[in-house]
Amino acid sequence: MVHDYTGDAYPAAQSGGTYMRADPHIIDEVKWMGFDIVSVANNHSLDYMYGGLFKTKEHLDKAGLPHAGTGKDLAEARAPTYMETPKGRVALIAAASSFAPFGHAGAARRDMQGRPGLNPMRYDTWYTVSEGTMRKLKEFYGDLQKELRFPEVYQPEDAFHLLRNKFVVGEETGVHTKPNKADVDGNLESIREAVRQADWVLFSLHSHEGLVDDSERPAEFIEEFARAAIDAGAHAVLGHGHHAMRGIEIRGGRPIFYSLGNFIFQNQTVQKMPSDFYERYSLDPYSGTPSDAYDARMKPQKRPGAPESKWFADDQKYWISVVPHMDFEGDGLKELRLHPIELGQEKPRSQRGRPKFAKGELADKILEIMTIVAL
Repeated sequence: MVHDYTGDAYPAAQSGGTYMRADPHIIDEVKWMGFDIVSVANNHSLDYMYGGLFKTKEHLDKAGLPHAGTGKDLAEARAPTYMETPKGRVALIAAASSFAPFGHAGAARRDMQGRPGLNPMRYDTWYTVSEGTMRKLKEFYGDLQKELRFPEVYQPEDAFHLLRNKFVVGEETGVHTKPNKADVDGNLESIREAVRQADWVLFSLHSHEGLVDDSERPAEFIEEFARAAIDAGAHAVLGHGHHAMRGIEIRGGRPIFYSLGNFIFQNQTVQKMPSDFYERYSLDPYSGTPSDAYDARMKPQKRPGAPESKWFADDQKYWISVVPHMDFEGDGLKELRLHPIELGQEKPRSQRGRPKFAKGELADKILEIMTIVAL
């Protein structure tokens, strides 16, 4: 997000990880790099609450950079933004599936204003288990009721709910997801509106979620919605958020980029962090410096009920990516070129995270990772 820590830009109690922020002058550099239209819907949209959200929009408007994905209420957050070009009018709709619980915008009513936030793409999750496991879950729940006086809850015929998790009986055990119907309907409506109002329609989806046993594959709900977006008229779905590359699907002559990875990755040089960030890494929240916290999160973290882990970005996959170049003929994709880039993983903190073209074996490796499938 873009602001100068002033006004109502207070740090939220929860963030998307690093409390992300950039100085307003960075917008001019982004424009200089060739970015003409941007998404602001992601898990950092409300790192500095509504003040940071509105300051970001204010600075983007002042710089003349069209943006989509957040707003004073759900209608504004979900609305397309437009840009005029010599090749026609471009529309962008932006949404996120990864965000803090308070982050999504709320709809206005005739008797109540809406809630500021981002355009959500929520999803439902359920676990498929065997009949034997289901019996054990129900027995366990019965014990909890007896010993801890757990209340009776409504249980539908086709599923069993335990501790806010949904379980169903199935032949193959696993975890499944499906996009929220209201969010699907609302976003497809925005796409159809943009199709009638613009020559080119792009949909940006910020999603961290992947398959439980293969995080390099997008979660089921992402694939389902992305295909529906193309079918509704989007010329491309631009996925990001996972920080690493995922595959590309060509559907009806139009591309779905399930994750383009990082283009700029500089979350170790943010100048200030709130006390909550220091507490997360068992540091004194009232002293120390951001570098202390950045160093601490590189070490293995032990949290009750969670596997031991350290900061995710040690892996090379977070420091390589591609820049796609799409050529369309009519409404269909004629040519797709992928330019491999690397972000300087081996460089010191002050320099890493800046993109440059990859060469040689590394470039070949990047292109091999990015699988393209036509359906």
